[in-house]
Order: sequence, then structure tokens, then C-alpha cells
Amino acid sequence: MSTQIDSMSERLVREGNIFRNTNIHSGRTVVITPKNSSMQHLCYARTRLDSASSEVSFHTANSETGIICLSGQAEFVAGGNKFMLEKYDAAYIPKGLQVQIRSQSADLAEFSAEVTGDYPLQVVRYAEIQKDKSLHFAAGGAATARDLNILIGKNVKAGRVLAGITFSEPGNWTSWPPHEHARMLEEMYVYIEMPPPGFGVQFVYTDTNEPDLVAVVREGDAVLMPRGYHPNVSAPGHRICFIWAMAAHHEVEDRQFGVVNIQPEFSVSGSGLEASRK
Repeated sequence: MSTQIDSMSERLVREGNIFRNTNIHSGRTVVITPKNSSMQHLCYARTRLDSASSEVSFHTANSETGIICLSGQAEFVAGGNKFMLEKYDAAYIPKGLQVQIRSQSADLAEFSAEVTGDYPLQVVRYAEIQKDKSLHFAAGGAATARDLNILIGKNVKAGRVLAGITFSEPGNWTSWPPHEHARMLEEMYVYIEMPPPGFGVQFVYTDTNEPDLVAVVREGDAVLMPRGYHPNVSAPGHRICFIWAMAAHHEVEDRQFGVVNIQPEFSVSGSGLEASRK
């Protein structure tokens, strides 16, 4: 018990391309930006609302913003639009808008990037995503099976940001076979729904003999992937689950999900992401 209490009281910790404990605060915290990380475009903020901290507001400025509700429900007012998000619902909020969020209980992940174009506000319902076989599909085989959900993808008009959620089967690998897309997209994973003692191991590398990162990851951690192959694996009996978010280097042109380079040694079976291209 004391170990859990101590871990919850730790402050956000940065370890190179890992940011630990991004989910332990109350209110809204901007965790990752190009100013404090290896990202060129992609930013990440986390908002946790409860009865003691039930409202936040911010301005999107020059950035488009994708928000995913991870638990609870929250009421939004943005640019004269009012809407509610529930678990796994998402919203795309354009640049230049004031945003107010109210809730007695909600956990929200926010990903943003500066854009020059103008794109419309859109609310994405998780229930509708489940009906689209190019946005929700199973990928992988016996040891790599996972459930992939594209929340902010080709269904949303946007400039840079893509985002969704992946749920693995217990003990399985995800992002397998290893792939990379550094020429077009930078990426980060934020791990969710991995209660103790569950954990995963994240790899990031361009050379398997000299990996950029091999690290244990737990719920609330965020790993940045400015380049390189990035497979991960969950502990036996536990799932590895994460939000993945990407930002295109060239606005609109590079904003394509599933266009990847597979590590040649593991390229026999394809990327596992082919369904998203249909």
C-alpha cells in the first residue's frame, strides 16, 4: 500500500524521451511541447477534473487540438459550440478558439500542433468509430493481437494531428511488426488503463544493436518517438494500452495513417495496418 501511495505523490519526471506520471495532477497541465522535448510539432496536455477542480479554460491559439475523453464525461464550449464527451469520445478543435471544459469527474488527453490552415470543429463518437472497419479493426496474430481505434484520422479534416487508442491482448506485442514513419510523422504514446502490477516494455531504435530506448512503462507515462521503430510488449497476464498521437511534418500532405516502413527482417506479413487504408 505505501508503495502505491508514494508513487502517486511523485511529481512529473522527465527521463530523456520518457515523461513519467503525466496523469497524477488535478486540473489542466501542459506536459510536452517542442520547447521541452524532441518533438518538432506535437504537444500533449492532460486534464483531470473533479469536484475540487471542476472547470478549466484555454485558448488554442495557432494550434489545432484533438481531445480524447479517457473516463467520465465533460461538457465543452468552444467557439460557440457546446457538446459533451463521454468515455473514448473525441473532439477536433480548430485553432483560434477559446475552450471551456466543465466536469465533476473526467480524465482528458489533449494533443495539439501548430497549423496554418483552417479546419472545422468535429465531435467523434466512439460508438460510431466501432462501426467503421477502416477506423476500428483487429491487427496482428497470435502473439501480436490488438484492438486498434482511430479516433482522429481520415474521418476528421485536419492539418497535422492524428490520434487513437490501441488495446493489446495480455502478454502481447503491439506496433508489430516494427515500423517507422519519421519522414512523414512524429509520434508519442501515452499509456492508459494499466493498473499495478501491470507494465510494458517500450523499444525505440533505428539499430537493434544500439537502441535509442528500452524502458519499462506504466500507466500515465508518455514516450516520444521522433524517429525509429517502436514496438512494445506487455507483461504476461496484463495488457499494454496506449493513446497514440502523431503530427505530420508537412501539413495535410503527410497526415496519413498506415503509411509506414517495416523493419526489413520482419516484413513478411505486412504492417497489420492495411485495413486503415481501405
